[in-house]
Amino acid sequence: MRRGYVRLWFSFLLCLMLAVPAGPAEESPDPAPNVRVLLQRLNLTDRADLSLLGDYQVSWGSDSRMLLPSGSEISVQVRKGSLILFYRDASLDCGPSLLFARQASGKAEMPGLKIAPGDGLYPGDLRLTVSGGMLQPVLTLSVEDYLLGVVPYEMSEDFPLEALKAQAVCARTYALSRMDSSKAWDLVDTTNDQVFRPILSSRTRTAQAVQETAGLAGFSGRHLAVCYYGASNGGQTELPSHVWSGAKDSACYAMTDDPYDLENPESIRKKALLRRDGAGLPEAFGVLLREAVFAQPEMKDFAPLPEAFRVEEIRSVSLSQPRYASPSRLMTKLEITLSVSGRKYLPIATPEPDLNYEPDDGDASASPEPAPTPVPALKLGDFEPAGTFSLSLDLFPNALQALNLSIYGANNEIVTAEETPEGFLLSSGRYGHGVGMSQRGAQWMASRYGKTFLEILEFYYPGITLKKAASGSPALPSPDPVLAETPGPAATPTPRPTLMPVTADSLPEGAWLASVEGIEDDSTLNLRAEPSSAGEILMRLYKHQRLIVLETCEDPVWVHVRTDSAEGYVMVSFLEKVEGT
Repeated sequence: MRRGYVRLWFSFLLCLMLAVPAGPAEESPDPAPNVRVLLQRLNLTDRADLSLLGDYQVSWGSDSRMLLPSGSEISVQVRKGSLILFYRDASLDCGPSLLFARQASGKAEMPGLKIAPGDGLYPGDLRLTVSGGMLQPVLTLSVEDYLLGVVPYEMSEDFPLEALKAQAVCARTYALSRMDSSKAWDLVDTTNDQVFRPILSSRTRTAQAVQETAGLAGFSGRHLAVCYYGASNGGQTELPSHVWSGAKDSACYAMTDDPYDLENPESIRKKALLRRDGAGLPEAFGVLLREAVFAQPEMKDFAPLPEAFRVEEIRSVSLSQPRYASPSRLMTKLEITLSVSGRKYLPIATPEPDLNYEPDDGDASASPEPAPTPVPALKLGDFEPAGTFSLSLDLFPNALQALNLSIYGANNEIVTAEETPEGFLLSSGRYGHGVGMSQRGAQWMASRYGKTFLEILEFYYPGITLKKAASGSPALPSPDPVLAETPGPAATPTPRPTLMPVTADSLPEGAWLASVEGIEDDSTLNLRAEPSSAGEILMRLYKHQRLIVLETCEDPVWVHVRTDSAEGYVMVSFLEKVEGT
Protein backbone atom coordinates (compact mmCIF):
# COMPACT_ATOMS: atom_id res chain seq x y z
CA MET A 1 0.00 0.00 0.00
CA ARG A 2 1.30 3.41 -0.89
CA ARG A 3 0.67 6.77 0.65
CA GLY A 4 -2.92 7.82 1.46
CA TYR A 5 -4.37 11.01 2.89
CA VAL A 6 -6.35 11.72 6.07
CA ARG A 7 -9.89 12.87 5.32
CA LEU A 8 -12.62 13.87 7.75
CA TRP A 9 -15.60 11.55 7.56
CA PHE A 10 -19.04 12.83 6.83
CA SER A 11 -20.83 13.81 10.04
CA PHE A 12 -23.43 11.09 9.70
CA LEU A 13 -20.74 8.39 9.58
CA LEU A 14 -18.89 9.76 12.59
CA CYS A 15 -22.11 9.49 14.56
CA LEU A 16 -22.15 5.76 13.84
CA MET A 17 -18.69 5.18 15.35
CA LEU A 18 -18.01 3.99 18.88
CA ALA A 19 -14.72 3.79 20.75
CA VAL A 20 -13.33 0.28 21.14
CA PRO A 21 -11.34 0.07 24.40
CA ALA A 22 -10.50 -3.62 24.45
CA GLY A 23 -12.09 -5.47 21.57
CA PRO A 24 -14.56 -5.22 18.70
CA ALA A 25 -18.07 -4.05 19.45
CA GLU A 26 -21.20 -5.81 18.27
CA GLU A 27 -21.92 -5.54 14.59
CA SER A 28 -24.02 -2.58 13.54
CA PRO A 29 -27.17 -3.40 11.54
CA ASP A 30 -26.65 -0.33 9.37
CA PRO A 31 -25.15 -1.03 5.94
CA ALA A 32 -21.45 -0.40 5.50
CA PRO A 33 -20.44 2.56 3.33
CA ASN A 34 -19.65 1.97 -0.33
CA VAL A 35 -16.33 2.58 -2.05
CA ARG A 36 -15.74 3.06 -5.77
CA VAL A 37 -12.85 1.14 -7.32
CA LEU A 38 -11.35 1.70 -10.76
CA LEU A 39 -10.65 -1.77 -12.15
CA GLN A 40 -7.40 -0.78 -13.80
CA ARG A 41 -5.63 -4.12 -13.73
CA LEU A 42 -8.24 -5.69 -16.05
CA ASN A 43 -6.66 -3.73 -18.91
CA LEU A 44 -9.97 -3.61 -20.76
CA THR A 45 -9.73 -2.29 -24.28
CA ASP A 46 -12.96 -1.90 -26.26
CA ARG A 47 -14.80 -4.99 -25.01
CA ALA A 48 -16.05 -6.49 -21.75
CA ASP A 49 -17.78 -9.87 -21.35
CA LEU A 50 -19.92 -10.20 -18.24
CA SER A 51 -21.69 -12.99 -16.38
CA LEU A 52 -24.40 -11.87 -13.93
CA LEU A 53 -24.75 -13.81 -10.67
CA GLY A 54 -27.90 -12.14 -9.39
CA ASP A 55 -30.54 -9.91 -10.94
CA TYR A 56 -29.19 -6.64 -12.37
CA GLN A 57 -30.92 -3.54 -13.62
CA VAL A 58 -29.14 -2.00 -16.59
CA SER A 59 -29.68 1.71 -17.11
CA TRP A 60 -28.39 4.21 -19.67
CA GLY A 61 -29.32 7.60 -21.01
CA SER A 62 -31.81 9.74 -19.10
CA ASP A 63 -34.42 7.07 -18.35
CA SER A 64 -33.70 3.82 -20.18
CA ARG A 65 -33.69 0.66 -18.09
CA MET A 66 -33.72 -3.08 -18.53
CA LEU A 67 -33.82 -5.88 -15.96
CA LEU A 68 -31.51 -8.82 -16.64
CA PRO A 69 -31.97 -12.06 -14.69
CA SER A 70 -29.29 -13.93 -12.82
CA GLY A 71 -27.25 -16.11 -15.15
CA SER A 72 -27.31 -13.66 -18.05
CA GLU A 73 -24.25 -13.61 -20.28
CA ILE A 74 -23.69 -10.31 -22.04
CA SER A 75 -21.05 -8.42 -23.96
CA VAL A 76 -20.38 -4.67 -24.12
CA GLN A 77 -18.31 -3.16 -26.90
CA VAL A 78 -17.20 0.36 -27.82
CA ARG A 79 -18.24 1.44 -31.31
CA LYS A 80 -17.84 5.01 -32.53
CA GLY A 81 -17.76 6.37 -28.98
CA SER A 82 -20.89 4.52 -27.80
CA LEU A 83 -21.37 1.42 -25.70
CA ILE A 84 -23.19 -1.36 -27.54
CA LEU A 85 -24.76 -3.99 -25.28
CA PHE A 86 -25.23 -7.47 -26.74
CA TYR A 87 -27.65 -9.88 -25.09
CA ARG A 88 -28.78 -13.02 -26.86
CA ASP A 89 -29.73 -11.89 -30.37
CA ALA A 90 -30.36 -8.27 -29.37
CA SER A 91 -28.06 -5.25 -29.39
CA LEU A 92 -28.62 -1.83 -27.83
CA ASP A 93 -26.84 1.48 -28.32
CA CYS A 94 -26.45 2.77 -24.75
CA GLY A 95 -24.43 5.91 -25.39
CA PRO A 96 -21.23 6.74 -23.50
CA SER A 97 -22.23 5.35 -20.06
CA LEU A 98 -23.87 2.19 -18.80
CA LEU A 99 -24.71 1.12 -15.23
CA PHE A 100 -25.27 -2.43 -13.98
CA ALA A 101 -26.98 -2.19 -10.56
CA ARG A 102 -27.65 -5.18 -8.29
CA GLN A 103 -31.27 -5.86 -7.36
CA ALA A 104 -32.76 -7.38 -4.24
CA SER A 105 -34.76 -9.99 -6.14
CA GLY A 106 -31.80 -12.18 -7.02
CA LYS A 107 -31.33 -15.54 -5.34
CA ALA A 108 -27.53 -15.41 -5.20
CA GLU A 109 -26.05 -15.40 -1.67
CA MET A 110 -23.67 -12.64 -2.71
CA PRO A 111 -24.95 -10.98 -5.90
CA GLY A 112 -22.22 -9.88 -8.23
CA LEU A 113 -20.77 -10.26 -11.66
CA LYS A 114 -17.81 -11.89 -13.36
CA ILE A 115 -15.68 -10.15 -15.93
CA ALA A 116 -13.97 -12.48 -18.37
CA PRO A 117 -11.39 -13.88 -18.25
CA GLY A 118 -11.37 -15.33 -14.75
CA ASP A 119 -13.81 -16.87 -12.29
CA GLY A 120 -13.67 -14.44 -9.36
CA LEU A 121 -16.74 -12.45 -8.33
CA TYR A 122 -17.07 -8.67 -8.25
CA PRO A 123 -19.89 -8.14 -5.70
CA GLY A 124 -21.06 -4.68 -6.65
CA ASP A 125 -22.53 -2.27 -9.20
CA LEU A 126 -20.50 -1.72 -12.35
CA ARG A 127 -20.42 1.50 -14.32
CA LEU A 128 -18.85 1.37 -17.77
CA THR A 129 -17.92 4.58 -19.55
CA VAL A 130 -15.95 5.40 -22.67
CA SER A 131 -12.59 7.10 -22.11
CA GLY A 132 -10.20 7.61 -25.00
CA GLY A 133 -12.08 5.04 -27.07
CA MET A 134 -11.62 2.37 -24.38
CA LEU A 135 -13.78 0.98 -21.60
CA GLN A 136 -13.34 2.46 -18.14
CA PRO A 137 -14.86 0.18 -15.46
CA VAL A 138 -15.65 1.50 -11.96
CA LEU A 139 -17.06 -0.92 -9.38
CA THR A 140 -19.14 0.36 -6.44
CA LEU A 141 -19.33 -2.05 -3.52
CA SER A 142 -19.53 -2.24 0.26
CA VAL A 143 -16.20 -1.54 1.96
CA GLU A 144 -16.62 -4.87 3.81
CA ASP A 145 -17.00 -6.73 0.51
CA TYR A 146 -14.10 -4.75 -0.92
CA LEU A 147 -11.84 -6.08 1.86
CA LEU A 148 -12.64 -9.66 0.79
CA GLY A 149 -10.73 -8.86 -2.40
CA VAL A 150 -7.89 -7.00 -0.64
CA VAL A 151 -6.81 -8.90 2.49
CA PRO A 152 -5.99 -12.25 0.76
CA TYR A 153 -3.71 -10.43 -1.70
CA GLU A 154 -2.03 -8.03 0.71
CA MET A 155 -1.36 -10.99 3.03
CA SER A 156 -1.31 -14.69 2.36
CA GLU A 157 -4.36 -16.82 3.15
CA ASP A 158 -2.19 -19.05 5.35
CA PHE A 159 -1.07 -16.23 7.66
CA PRO A 160 -2.23 -16.48 11.31
CA LEU A 161 -5.79 -15.25 11.80
CA GLU A 162 -4.76 -12.46 14.19
CA ALA A 163 -2.30 -11.08 11.65
CA LEU A 164 -5.03 -11.18 8.98
CA LYS A 165 -7.36 -9.31 11.33
CA ALA A 166 -4.76 -6.59 11.85
CA GLN A 167 -4.40 -6.37 8.06
CA ALA A 168 -8.19 -6.07 7.67
CA VAL A 169 -8.31 -3.10 10.05
CA CYS A 170 -5.43 -1.36 8.26
CA ALA A 171 -6.94 -1.94 4.82
CA ARG A 172 -10.39 -0.78 5.97
CA THR A 173 -8.94 2.39 7.50
CA TYR A 174 -7.07 3.17 4.31
CA ALA A 175 -10.12 2.59 2.11
CA LEU A 176 -12.34 4.81 4.26
CA SER A 177 -9.73 7.57 4.29
CA ARG A 178 -9.70 7.62 0.48
CA MET A 179 -13.43 8.25 0.00
CA ASP A 180 -13.90 11.46 -1.96
CA SER A 181 -17.20 12.19 -3.70
CA SER A 182 -15.59 14.93 -5.80
CA LYS A 183 -13.65 12.34 -7.79
CA ALA A 184 -14.77 9.74 -10.31
CA TRP A 185 -13.52 6.91 -8.08
CA ASP A 186 -12.02 6.50 -4.63
CA LEU A 187 -9.43 3.76 -5.19
CA VAL A 188 -7.64 1.87 -7.93
CA ASP A 189 -7.19 -1.89 -7.72
CA THR A 190 -3.37 -1.84 -7.89
CA THR A 191 -0.55 -1.09 -5.46
CA ASN A 192 -1.11 2.60 -6.15
CA ASP A 193 -3.71 2.11 -3.42
CA GLN A 194 -4.26 -1.50 -2.33
CA VAL A 195 -4.29 -4.66 -4.39
CA PHE A 196 -7.91 -5.62 -5.09
CA ARG A 197 -8.97 -8.67 -7.06
CA PRO A 198 -12.25 -10.51 -7.59
CA ILE A 199 -13.46 -12.54 -4.62
CA LEU A 200 -12.87 -16.29 -4.45
CA SER A 201 -14.92 -18.47 -2.11
CA SER A 202 -11.79 -20.46 -1.20
CA ARG A 203 -10.36 -17.49 0.76
CA THR A 204 -12.08 -18.51 3.99
CA ARG A 205 -9.51 -17.39 6.58
CA THR A 206 -9.27 -13.87 5.21
CA ALA A 207 -13.07 -13.70 5.03
CA GLN A 208 -13.16 -14.68 8.71
CA ALA A 209 -10.66 -11.93 9.54
CA VAL A 210 -12.80 -9.34 7.77
CA GLN A 211 -15.96 -10.57 9.48
CA GLU A 212 -14.45 -10.65 12.98
CA THR A 213 -13.19 -7.05 12.67
CA ALA A 214 -16.26 -5.76 10.80
CA GLY A 215 -16.39 -1.98 10.80
CA LEU A 216 -13.24 -1.42 12.88
CA ALA A 217 -11.04 1.46 11.73
CA GLY A 218 -8.11 3.33 13.23
CA PHE A 219 -8.47 6.93 14.40
CA SER A 220 -6.13 9.65 15.59
CA GLY A 221 -8.36 11.97 17.58
CA ARG A 222 -11.47 12.64 15.48
CA HIS A 223 -9.69 11.91 12.21
CA LEU A 224 -9.16 8.65 10.44
CA ALA A 225 -5.58 7.54 10.87
CA VAL A 226 -3.41 6.75 7.87
CA CYS A 227 -2.49 3.14 8.53
CA TYR A 228 0.50 2.65 6.24
CA TYR A 229 1.87 -0.88 6.04
CA GLY A 230 4.47 -2.79 4.07
CA ALA A 231 6.02 -6.21 3.60
CA SER A 232 9.06 -5.91 5.90
CA ASN A 233 10.75 -3.03 7.73
CA GLY A 234 14.20 -4.59 8.19
CA GLY A 235 14.04 -4.45 11.97
CA GLN A 236 13.00 -0.84 12.58
CA THR A 237 9.84 1.12 11.78
CA GLU A 238 10.16 4.36 9.84
CA LEU A 239 8.40 7.73 10.21
CA PRO A 240 6.06 8.97 7.44
CA SER A 241 7.84 12.34 7.16
CA HIS A 242 11.09 10.52 6.31
CA VAL A 243 9.41 8.89 3.32
CA TRP A 244 6.84 11.35 1.96
CA SER A 245 7.37 15.08 1.68
CA GLY A 246 4.81 17.01 3.70
CA ALA A 247 3.63 14.02 5.72
CA LYS A 248 2.93 14.74 9.36
CA ASP A 249 3.82 12.31 12.12
CA SER A 250 0.99 11.81 14.55
CA ALA A 251 0.81 9.90 17.80
CA CYS A 252 0.08 6.85 15.67
CA TYR A 253 3.74 6.43 14.71
CA ALA A 254 7.10 6.07 16.38
CA MET A 255 10.54 4.96 15.21
CA THR A 256 10.82 1.64 17.01
CA ASP A 257 13.04 -1.42 16.79
CA ASP A 258 11.02 -4.36 15.50
CA PRO A 259 12.41 -7.67 16.77
CA TYR A 260 9.46 -9.57 15.28
CA ASP A 261 10.28 -8.60 11.71
CA LEU A 262 13.95 -9.27 12.39
CA GLU A 263 13.30 -12.75 13.80
CA ASN A 264 10.89 -13.89 11.10
CA PRO A 265 12.85 -16.20 8.78
CA GLU A 266 10.49 -15.27 5.94
CA SER A 267 11.47 -11.60 6.07
CA ILE A 268 13.59 -10.82 3.02
CA ARG A 269 17.28 -10.53 3.86
CA LYS A 270 20.40 -10.28 1.73
CA LYS A 271 23.93 -10.97 2.94
CA ALA A 272 27.48 -10.41 1.74
CA LEU A 273 30.66 -11.72 3.36
CA LEU A 274 33.84 -9.65 3.10
CA ARG A 275 36.63 -12.12 3.79
CA ARG A 276 39.63 -10.94 5.80
CA ASP A 277 42.03 -11.97 3.06
CA GLY A 278 40.07 -10.02 0.44
CA ALA A 279 39.38 -13.15 -1.59
CA GLY A 280 36.16 -13.48 -3.56
CA LEU A 281 35.17 -9.83 -3.51
CA PRO A 282 32.34 -9.03 -5.94
CA GLU A 283 33.84 -7.50 -9.06
CA ALA A 284 31.77 -4.30 -8.81
CA PHE A 285 32.76 -3.81 -5.17
CA GLY A 286 36.41 -4.36 -6.07
CA VAL A 287 36.13 -1.53 -8.60
CA LEU A 288 34.72 0.77 -5.89
CA LEU A 289 37.59 -0.07 -3.55
CA ARG A 290 40.23 0.42 -6.23
CA GLU A 291 38.84 3.84 -7.22
CA ALA A 292 38.68 4.95 -3.59
CA VAL A 293 42.22 3.75 -2.84
CA PHE A 294 43.74 5.38 -5.93
CA ALA A 295 42.18 8.68 -4.89
CA GLN A 296 44.68 8.66 -1.98
CA PRO A 297 47.95 10.60 -2.54
CA GLU A 298 50.03 7.67 -1.30
CA MET A 299 49.07 5.74 -4.45
CA LYS A 300 50.45 8.26 -6.97
CA ASP A 301 53.41 6.04 -7.90
CA PHE A 302 51.34 2.90 -8.41
CA ALA A 303 49.71 1.84 -11.67
CA PRO A 304 45.90 2.40 -11.53
CA LEU A 305 45.13 -0.86 -13.29
CA PRO A 306 43.02 -3.83 -12.15
CA GLU A 307 45.95 -6.18 -12.65
CA ALA A 308 48.18 -3.92 -10.55
CA PHE A 309 45.96 -3.77 -7.45
CA ARG A 310 45.31 -6.37 -4.76
CA VAL A 311 43.52 -6.33 -1.40
CA GLU A 312 45.76 -8.13 1.07
CA GLU A 313 43.69 -7.79 4.24
CA ILE A 314 40.39 -6.30 5.36
CA ARG A 315 40.96 -5.16 8.91
CA SER A 316 37.63 -3.63 9.92
CA VAL A 317 34.14 -2.90 8.56
CA SER A 318 31.48 -0.73 10.17
CA LEU A 319 28.53 1.51 9.30
CA SER A 320 28.11 5.18 10.16
CA GLN A 321 26.17 8.38 9.60
CA PRO A 322 22.48 7.56 10.11
CA ARG A 323 20.23 9.33 7.62
CA TYR A 324 17.92 10.59 10.35
CA ALA A 325 18.21 11.55 14.01
CA SER A 326 18.52 8.93 16.74
CA PRO A 327 17.33 6.23 17.12
CA SER A 328 17.46 5.76 13.33
CA ARG A 329 19.56 2.78 12.21
CA LEU A 330 19.36 3.66 8.53
CA MET A 331 23.10 4.16 7.95
CA THR A 332 24.49 5.86 4.87
CA LYS A 333 28.26 5.20 5.05
CA LEU A 334 30.32 2.01 4.86
CA GLU A 335 33.59 2.43 6.75
CA ILE A 336 36.26 -0.06 5.74
CA THR A 337 39.96 -0.33 6.63
CA LEU A 338 42.11 -2.48 4.37
CA SER A 339 45.71 -3.14 3.44
CA VAL A 340 46.57 -3.26 -0.24
CA SER A 341 49.51 -3.94 -2.47
CA GLY A 342 50.21 -2.60 -5.93
CA ARG A 343 52.61 -2.58 -8.83
CA LYS A 344 54.66 0.34 -10.09
CA TYR A 345 55.80 1.13 -13.58
CA LEU A 346 59.46 0.27 -14.20
CA PRO A 347 61.43 1.43 -17.26
CA ILE A 348 62.92 -1.13 -19.57
CA ALA A 349 66.63 -0.52 -20.41
CA THR A 350 66.93 2.50 -22.72
CA PRO A 351 68.39 1.57 -26.15
CA GLU A 352 71.60 3.26 -27.34
CA PRO A 353 71.28 6.14 -29.85
CA ASP A 354 71.67 5.21 -33.52
CA LEU A 355 75.18 6.46 -34.36
CA ASN A 356 74.66 5.75 -38.05
CA TYR A 357 71.65 8.03 -38.28
CA GLU A 358 71.74 10.34 -41.30
CA PRO A 359 69.22 13.15 -41.80
CA ASP A 360 67.23 13.54 -44.97
CA ASP A 361 69.58 15.31 -47.39
CA GLY A 362 66.84 16.46 -49.70
CA ASP A 363 67.48 20.05 -48.62
CA ALA A 364 71.24 20.67 -48.48
CA SER A 365 70.74 24.06 -46.86
CA ALA A 366 68.75 22.61 -43.93
CA SER A 367 70.44 22.29 -40.56
CA PRO A 368 71.30 18.69 -39.69
CA GLU A 369 68.61 17.10 -37.44
CA PRO A 370 69.75 15.46 -34.23
CA ALA A 371 69.20 11.76 -33.88
CA PRO A 372 65.82 11.04 -32.10
CA THR A 373 66.06 10.20 -28.44
CA PRO A 374 64.65 6.71 -27.81
CA VAL A 375 61.50 6.64 -25.60
CA PRO A 376 62.03 4.27 -22.71
CA ALA A 377 59.49 1.45 -22.58
CA LEU A 378 57.70 0.69 -19.29
CA LYS A 379 56.75 -2.51 -17.59
CA LEU A 380 54.91 -3.39 -14.37
CA GLY A 381 57.02 -4.37 -11.45
CA ASP A 382 56.20 -6.96 -8.82
CA PHE A 383 53.51 -6.44 -6.19
CA GLU A 384 54.72 -4.53 -3.16
CA PRO A 385 52.95 -3.19 -0.05
CA ALA A 386 51.13 0.07 -0.84
CA GLY A 387 49.73 0.88 2.59
CA THR A 388 46.71 0.62 4.86
CA PHE A 389 43.75 2.86 4.09
CA SER A 390 40.56 3.76 5.93
CA LEU A 391 37.82 4.47 3.40
CA SER A 392 34.34 5.93 3.81
CA LEU A 393 32.09 4.74 0.99
CA ASP A 394 28.57 5.92 0.19
CA LEU A 395 26.30 3.01 1.04
CA PHE A 396 23.51 4.18 -1.29
CA PRO A 397 23.39 3.34 -4.04
CA ASN A 398 26.86 2.25 -5.17
CA ALA A 399 28.15 0.06 -2.33
CA LEU A 400 24.75 -1.51 -1.73
CA GLN A 401 24.36 -2.46 -5.37
CA ALA A 402 27.99 -3.52 -5.77
CA LEU A 403 27.54 -5.96 -2.87
CA ASN A 404 24.14 -7.13 -4.19
CA LEU A 405 22.45 -5.99 -0.98
CA SER A 406 19.73 -3.91 -2.61
CA ILE A 407 16.27 -5.35 -1.92
CA TYR A 408 13.52 -2.92 -2.87
CA GLY A 409 15.41 -0.36 -4.93
CA ALA A 410 14.37 2.54 -2.69
CA ASN A 411 17.83 3.02 -1.12
CA ASN A 412 16.38 2.68 2.36
CA GLU A 413 17.60 -0.73 3.49
CA ILE A 414 18.64 -1.26 7.10
CA VAL A 415 22.20 -2.64 6.86
CA THR A 416 24.17 -4.23 9.70
CA ALA A 417 27.80 -5.37 9.94
CA GLU A 418 28.97 -8.29 12.08
CA GLU A 419 32.50 -9.59 12.60
CA THR A 420 32.85 -13.34 12.10
CA PRO A 421 35.84 -15.72 12.12
CA GLU A 422 35.92 -15.57 8.32
CA GLY A 423 35.60 -11.81 8.03
CA PHE A 424 32.78 -9.29 8.12
CA LEU A 425 29.17 -10.20 7.37
CA LEU A 426 26.95 -7.45 5.96
CA SER A 427 23.20 -8.00 6.07
CA SER A 428 20.40 -5.85 4.60
CA GLY A 429 16.68 -5.88 5.22
CA ARG A 430 13.52 -3.85 4.48
CA TYR A 431 11.14 -4.48 1.62
CA GLY A 432 8.97 -1.39 1.21
CA HIS A 433 8.87 2.00 2.90
CA GLY A 434 9.09 0.62 6.46
CA VAL A 435 6.28 2.83 7.82
CA GLY A 436 3.58 1.32 10.04
CA MET A 437 2.79 -2.37 10.21
CA SER A 438 5.28 -4.88 8.90
CA GLN A 439 3.30 -7.76 7.46
CA ARG A 440 6.14 -10.18 8.23
CA GLY A 441 6.41 -8.73 11.72
CA ALA A 442 2.67 -9.17 12.28
CA GLN A 443 2.91 -12.74 11.02
CA TRP A 444 5.66 -13.54 13.55
CA MET A 445 3.93 -11.73 16.43
CA ALA A 446 0.83 -13.86 15.93
CA SER A 447 2.45 -17.21 15.10
CA ARG A 448 5.50 -17.19 17.41
CA TYR A 449 4.30 -15.03 20.31
CA GLY A 450 0.53 -15.47 20.19
CA LYS A 451 -0.17 -11.74 19.94
CA THR A 452 -3.73 -10.60 19.19
CA PHE A 453 -4.59 -8.22 16.39
CA LEU A 454 -5.14 -5.48 18.98
CA GLU A 455 -1.61 -6.00 20.32
CA ILE A 456 -0.20 -5.98 16.79
CA LEU A 457 -1.95 -2.70 15.98
CA GLU A 458 -0.88 -1.14 19.27
CA PHE A 459 2.76 -2.03 18.57
CA TYR A 460 2.84 -0.58 15.05
CA TYR A 461 0.48 2.35 15.65
CA PRO A 462 1.05 3.51 19.26
CA GLY A 463 -1.79 5.70 20.47
CA ILE A 464 -4.23 4.57 17.80
CA THR A 465 -7.92 4.46 18.75
CA LEU A 466 -10.20 1.87 17.19
CA LYS A 467 -13.74 2.89 16.36
CA LYS A 468 -16.49 0.94 14.72
CA ALA A 469 -18.42 2.10 11.67
CA ALA A 470 -21.57 0.61 10.20
CA SER A 471 -20.77 -2.79 8.78
CA GLY A 472 -24.03 -4.40 7.75
CA SER A 473 -24.74 -5.92 4.35
CA PRO A 474 -25.63 -3.46 1.59
CA ALA A 475 -29.31 -2.63 1.16
CA LEU A 476 -30.10 -3.51 -2.46
CA PRO A 477 -32.93 -1.78 -4.31
CA SER A 478 -35.96 -3.71 -5.48
CA PRO A 479 -36.47 -3.81 -9.24
CA ASP A 480 -39.10 -1.68 -10.90
CA PRO A 481 -42.37 -3.69 -10.64
CA VAL A 482 -43.08 -3.12 -14.32
CA LEU A 483 -39.73 -4.64 -15.26
CA ALA A 484 -40.03 -7.38 -12.68
CA GLU A 485 -43.45 -8.49 -13.95
CA THR A 486 -42.16 -8.90 -17.47
CA PRO A 487 -40.77 -12.41 -17.85
CA GLY A 488 -37.20 -12.31 -18.99
CA PRO A 489 -35.94 -14.62 -21.72
CA ALA A 490 -33.96 -17.67 -20.72
CA ALA A 491 -30.30 -16.78 -20.39
CA THR A 492 -28.10 -18.16 -23.12
CA PRO A 493 -24.37 -17.59 -23.29
CA THR A 494 -23.14 -15.00 -25.74
CA PRO A 495 -19.75 -15.56 -27.33
CA ARG A 496 -16.99 -15.31 -24.76
CA PRO A 497 -13.57 -14.01 -25.75
CA THR A 498 -12.41 -16.66 -28.18
CA LEU A 499 -8.84 -17.63 -28.92
CA MET A 500 -7.56 -16.83 -32.39
CA PRO A 501 -6.88 -19.77 -34.70
CA VAL A 502 -3.28 -20.74 -35.37
CA THR A 503 -2.33 -22.98 -38.27
CA ALA A 504 0.88 -24.71 -37.31
CA ASP A 505 1.05 -27.57 -39.80
CA SER A 506 4.32 -26.36 -41.26
CA LEU A 507 6.28 -23.86 -39.20
CA PRO A 508 8.88 -21.58 -40.82
CA GLU A 509 12.49 -22.56 -40.24
CA GLY A 510 13.53 -21.66 -36.70
CA ALA A 511 9.96 -20.92 -35.58
CA TRP A 512 8.24 -22.65 -32.68
CA LEU A 513 4.76 -22.91 -31.21
CA ALA A 514 4.05 -21.25 -27.86
CA SER A 515 1.12 -20.71 -25.53
CA VAL A 516 0.34 -17.65 -23.38
CA GLU A 517 0.59 -19.04 -19.85
CA GLY A 518 2.52 -16.57 -17.68
CA ILE A 519 -0.53 -14.46 -16.80
CA GLU A 520 -3.39 -14.88 -14.36
CA ASP A 521 -6.75 -16.22 -15.48
CA ASP A 522 -8.35 -12.78 -15.29
CA SER A 523 -5.54 -10.93 -17.03
CA THR A 524 -4.33 -10.38 -20.60
CA LEU A 525 -1.03 -10.03 -22.49
CA ASN A 526 -0.36 -7.03 -24.74
CA LEU A 527 0.42 -7.72 -28.39
CA ARG A 528 2.44 -4.68 -29.49
CA ALA A 529 3.35 -3.18 -32.84
CA GLU A 530 7.01 -2.86 -31.80
CA PRO A 531 9.30 -4.87 -29.48
CA SER A 532 9.03 -2.29 -26.72
CA SER A 533 6.77 -1.50 -23.76
CA ALA A 534 6.16 1.84 -25.45
CA GLY A 535 4.90 0.19 -28.63
CA GLU A 536 1.28 0.57 -29.68
CA ILE A 537 -1.02 -2.09 -28.23
CA LEU A 538 -2.58 -3.95 -31.16
CA MET A 539 -4.78 -6.21 -29.04
CA ARG A 540 -5.00 -8.15 -25.76
CA LEU A 541 -4.17 -11.84 -25.80
CA TYR A 542 -6.00 -14.17 -23.42
CA LYS A 543 -4.51 -17.02 -21.43
CA HIS A 544 -3.88 -20.23 -23.42
CA GLN A 545 -3.74 -18.31 -26.74
CA ARG A 546 -1.35 -20.15 -29.05
CA LEU A 547 1.24 -18.19 -31.02
CA ILE A 548 3.83 -18.97 -33.65
CA VAL A 549 7.13 -17.48 -32.48
CA LEU A 550 8.92 -16.36 -35.63
CA GLU A 551 12.14 -14.98 -34.15
CA THR A 552 13.81 -13.51 -31.10
CA CYS A 553 14.31 -9.74 -31.33
CA GLU A 554 17.53 -7.82 -30.88
CA ASP A 555 16.36 -7.25 -27.33
CA PRO A 556 15.94 -10.92 -26.30
CA VAL A 557 13.15 -9.99 -23.88
CA TRP A 558 10.85 -9.69 -26.92
CA VAL A 559 9.83 -12.13 -29.65
CA HIS A 560 8.08 -11.66 -32.99
CA VAL A 561 4.85 -13.69 -33.08
CA ARG A 562 1.80 -14.24 -35.23
CA THR A 563 -1.54 -16.04 -35.39
CA ASP A 564 -3.64 -16.64 -38.48
CA SER A 565 -5.14 -13.16 -38.08
CA ALA A 566 -2.64 -11.00 -36.17
CA GLU A 567 1.08 -10.32 -35.94
CA GLY A 568 3.19 -8.35 -33.48
CA TYR A 569 5.53 -8.57 -30.52
CA VAL A 570 5.19 -9.94 -26.97
CA MET A 571 7.50 -10.51 -24.02
CA VAL A 572 8.82 -14.06 -24.14
CA SER A 573 8.67 -14.50 -20.35
CA PHE A 574 4.88 -14.90 -20.59
CA LEU A 575 5.10 -17.78 -23.09
CA GLU A 576 5.58 -21.52 -22.72
CA LYS A 577 6.74 -23.74 -25.53
CA VAL A 578 4.12 -26.22 -26.67
CA GLU A 579 5.53 -29.71 -26.18
CA GLY A 580 6.17 -31.71 -29.31
CA THR A 581 6.83 -28.71 -31.55
